[in-house]
Amino acid sequence: MELVPVLTEDTHSSNHTFTHDLTFDDIDNGGYEIIDVCALPSQFSTSQSRVRVDDDPIMLPLVNVHSSCDLQHVVPVNDYNVSGNIDLTGLPSSDVDIRPSVPTFHNVQTHDGEDVPLEDCVQTVTSTHVQSSAHTNVTPQLRLIDVVERGHVSSHVYASPNGTMFWKPDVSDEFKPSLDVVYDTWEDVVKMYRLYAEKAGFTTRLGTAKKTKTDKTISHRHIMCNRASKPLFRSSNTGATSSLIKRRRRTKSKRVNCKACIRVSPIPGTTKFQIYAFYESHNHSLVEKDNVDLTRKRRNLGFYEQNFIHKLSLNKIGATKAHKLQCAIKGGPQNVRGTATDYKNFARDVRIYIADRDAELVVENLSSRVLTLNNFYFYHEVVDGELRFLFWADGVSRCNYEAFGDVLAFDATYKTNQYGMIFVPFTGVDHHTRSVTFGAALLVDETIDSYKLLLQTFLKAHTKQPLLVLTDQDSSMKSAIKSVFTESKHRLCMWHIMDKLPSKISSEELENTDDLRASIHELVWDLIIEPSTFEERWHTLIASYKLENHTWLKNMYAIREDWVPAYFKDLSMSCLMKTTSRCESSNAMFKVNSSASNTLVQFLMCFDTAIDWQRYHQREAEFASDMSTHSFKTDAPIEIHASVLYTSALFLKVQHEIDRSTNRCIISGTSIVNGITHYKVTHFNPKREIIGDFQVDFNPNDNSASCTCMLFGRLGYLCRHIFIVFHFNKVDRIPEQYVLKRWKRDALPKWVHSIDHRYSADNDEESKLRNDIIDMVVCCADRLRSRPDKLISLRDEISAIKDRVFEDIPNDPPCNKKDAVISGFYGKVRSGPDNVPFVPPNARHKGSRSDKRLVGAREKAVKQHRKGPRRCNECGKIVYDHDSRNCKKVAAAKAAAVAAAAVESAASAAASTIISA
Repeated sequence: MELVPVLTEDTHSSNHTFTHDLTFDDIDNGGYEIIDVCALPSQFSTSQSRVRVDDDPIMLPLVNVHSSCDLQHVVPVNDYNVSGNIDLTGLPSSDVDIRPSVPTFHNVQTHDGEDVPLEDCVQTVTSTHVQSSAHTNVTPQLRLIDVVERGHVSSHVYASPNGTMFWKPDVSDEFKPSLDVVYDTWEDVVKMYRLYAEKAGFTTRLGTAKKTKTDKTISHRHIMCNRASKPLFRSSNTGATSSLIKRRRRTKSKRVNCKACIRVSPIPGTTKFQIYAFYESHNHSLVEKDNVDLTRKRRNLGFYEQNFIHKLSLNKIGATKAHKLQCAIKGGPQNVRGTATDYKNFARDVRIYIADRDAELVVENLSSRVLTLNNFYFYHEVVDGELRFLFWADGVSRCNYEAFGDVLAFDATYKTNQYGMIFVPFTGVDHHTRSVTFGAALLVDETIDSYKLLLQTFLKAHTKQPLLVLTDQDSSMKSAIKSVFTESKHRLCMWHIMDKLPSKISSEELENTDDLRASIHELVWDLIIEPSTFEERWHTLIASYKLENHTWLKNMYAIREDWVPAYFKDLSMSCLMKTTSRCESSNAMFKVNSSASNTLVQFLMCFDTAIDWQRYHQREAEFASDMSTHSFKTDAPIEIHASVLYTSALFLKVQHEIDRSTNRCIISGTSIVNGITHYKVTHFNPKREIIGDFQVDFNPNDNSASCTCMLFGRLGYLCRHIFIVFHFNKVDRIPEQYVLKRWKRDALPKWVHSIDHRYSADNDEESKLRNDIIDMVVCCADRLRSRPDKLISLRDEISAIKDRVFEDIPNDPPCNKKDAVISGFYGKVRSGPDNVPFVPPNARHKGSRSDKRLVGAREKAVKQHRKGPRRCNECGKIVYDHDSRNCKKVAAAKAAAVAAAAVESAASAAASTIISA
């Protein structure tokens, strides 16, 4: 390569030209001292001088040689075939001896005002010796002042003559960016520089891409240190009209105008890229090893962390607690990717994604299940662009209702979503005596029409009406049930009624309310008395306490047929549920997973999680029934037969009846009428005191039997009185007509427990494979806990596998992008000309107009007397309402109240006197 320097004076002076031939042979001969030069973009220049290589737009860095002039020395990097004239404009006619030291770090000004340091990454050559009328020795050098070792990251620290500090990372050459390498794709460049940054102890960010003015193709792109650029502090307007009156936000900036970067340009005519500039040194310290987990790259959440946050959110665990759990699992925050703030930011991004498309997302989610899941039922209504009604029931729920839908309970619950929509689950009892859900709905209000629509939709999904429907005292529910469930018997929850008794009958009306409450409880909970007996005892009880005119008691007696068990004794399975406690228990189960801040689509997923837990417990009970054998309390063959027929939960109840038949009952009399034997069975308590006599009618021809206690009709299994008659007649097996299908082991088909019907389960092939891989790695690590050498080998093998995977797939796939991950969790809104957007409602349910609920006198009294009385050290009395700190204040308040009452009484008396006069 041959360069021809041309030295020219300013255009206003006489021109002097100095030409010198310089070759690399001259450099090799050692006739010149070494300086650092680097090829830079065309915008580099100063007011005093310019340098060009022929017409090539590349401009080169400055070396300060004199206070009155700048010298630019041009050596194109990695191109030894370029030669040309170097034009130095503005230099005086003087001898200049250029001897910059190595490495040199100078700053030059670009047209956009940026300071760019000369780095030791450039091609080094020998300086030319320019002779003129005078000689100037220039040695602008940096002093090496420290070598910092920070774990696996080390750096050399230099100081300039004016005290500016620079940190040069000490990284192996195999990881450093090279100007000789050609990269196939832009992503390969990014990956290379990020790997180098990780080794060096800093993080990167992408700079702007600049395009040509002609065809708008990218001319060059930058990847820079994340602390590049000058700090930018945003101001927040306080509302003043003048733009000058602004309040600076309390923000921090990581930017310190660091110039470390690489500059990349595409190779013309190809899709490949090449680095044309590499700036290695930083103007800030590098990241310590112990703080690597706080860098932006390590804080970037992967799919594993995002999925972890999502899964825990479905179990009412927020982002902050999710981060704490992850720290506990992985042994500290230093081992966790991302901070608590990053976790919260992802939860925020989820809310932003859902936003106004919430109603459409939940409808699209449920609609897709109709297409992909067998026997899934879904119905919704949109009125005036608002989602007003949702009902859904999957195939398992419909199968459960087919088997256990004889008794149905439902109750409204609130605060499950941020729109105030009322959640109404339908609940029953399965063959393990556990609660089971038949379907669910979201309503916008609790009017009669809304409940009618709900029950009509329920009937379309399940086709048959229940025998018994249990609710609270809601009048809208009652009217809707009467209108829609015409074949069902409606029953009110006994617990809700009896719970009101203490607040309805206070001590002011009756001196001893405890005796009354105990007597009423004993009467209404009697399951075997006749309705006429109940009415007679009720009147006697009310008269004895002189409460014949009590309004609430009169109202409850007027609707006695809707809640007293005596009026339901002839109804099949009438005592399976007497209260809505199962509904409230189910509602509480759903609220365990959900919260009032949830969107609709989030609530749906929380509902799915709760349903999966409910079905898991059902499957667990099913497994226990199939795989366990019970111990027997008697030697009766009928007990063994019962253990084969029934589930474990039901067998324990039947076993109890069989056991009591042998030690608590005796046959005290018999008679035969028309071939039917009538047995009188006397029932004893543990003290051998007679509880009562029951009649059992037994037909020896078909072993049919009935008892006046009517347990079989009320609960669906035989009583102890019938079992003693069976034992007496040597009946060793429970007759088939007394084995209800709903209590048998095979009440449900096996497919209902399939993983395909578990909504929160990762049952797609990709998730199964990921979980299998994780399980295998964990199992291997657990097996090698006491073998550190083997653990090291395992780690190395997994690391090698990781390297191969990342070599095959060097870039993160699009499915791992945050938006793609979130849309994978919550779905997408269907687009098209026929798609009309709609939004969730602003629901107002009963009692929602106040944040405070009404509190009864009983609850107030309980809260007031929750703490026991204690002695006041001031007045010496044992009191509830004060202590020594506020004794005088309370006493003064009481005295003032007494005085005010006295004044009011005196005023009333005086007024009465005046009126009389």
